Amino acid sequence: MLDQSFSWAVLIVLGVVTGVLAALLGIGGGLLMVPALTVLGVPLVEATATSLVAVFLSAVSGSWQNLQMGVLDWRTALGLALFGIVTAQAGAWLGDRLPDAALSIAFAGFLVLTLYLMVLKQQLQQKSMALSPPARRTDQLWAIAAIGTLAGGLAGLFGVGGGMVMVPLQMLFLGEPIKSAVRTSLGAIVAIAASGLVQHSLNQNVLWIPGLCLGGGGILGAQLGSRLLPRLSDRTVNRLFRLFLLGMTLYMLMRGLLKLF
Repeated sequence: MLDQSFSWAVLIVLGVVTGVLAALLGIGGGLLMVPALTVLGVPLVEATATSLVAVFLSAVSGSWQNLQMGVLDWRTALGLALFGIVTAQAGAWLGDRLPDAALSIAFAGFLVLTLYLMVLKQQLQQKSMALSPPARRTDQLWAIAAIGTLAGGLAGLFGVGGGMVMVPLQMLFLGEPIKSAVRTSLGAIVAIAASGLVQHSLNQNVLWIPGLCLGGGGILGAQLGSRLLPRLSDRTVNRLFRLFLLGMTLYMLMRGLLKLF
């Protein structure tokens, strides 16, 4: 549990930062929140569960803004979500049963995958004019099913929205432009995060007050990020975020190894 003397204001600020990044990059914010909560002494499975509160609220906020602006492809988002909500339950179930050390090392591995996917996303963005046209409808359905299934499992297991996986895969297999993929993935995260949160709640892993503090900040941050997305290039943000992810990868790996040995 968090130290009761710890300022809620810090959690709110952390939520704002992750909310902005969620809307700009199409992520759920858990990649930042989960390691940060473990630094504050929260067991990893509780950090995973608690981050989903903020992930859900941030995704709702950003997606509502995108819907109001008329830029959300809700049909594709719904398709991704329908497959993701099932595997989010499975991921949350598995996360509750893995030892903390194993979950830490697995999270570090996921961060390495995320770093690779960020590079892939940037390459796809640079070559967006040369991307293949969207797949046929039948092929699209299979791609949506596979992407949603993978994202849901990762969301439940690691407390992340799954957008870092969904965005480059949507660009690669669905032929979506970068900004459309970001918005669609954020919409799917709403249902996926809710599904994982239900299972973690049943397992009594959720710290509701810290989660709501993070989520409150995340709502504000997602609103800011959604308004910035049409105007800003994410190149600088991507570079800074990759450096942060590298640091978090090393931290989670060392945390797991220390607990293991």
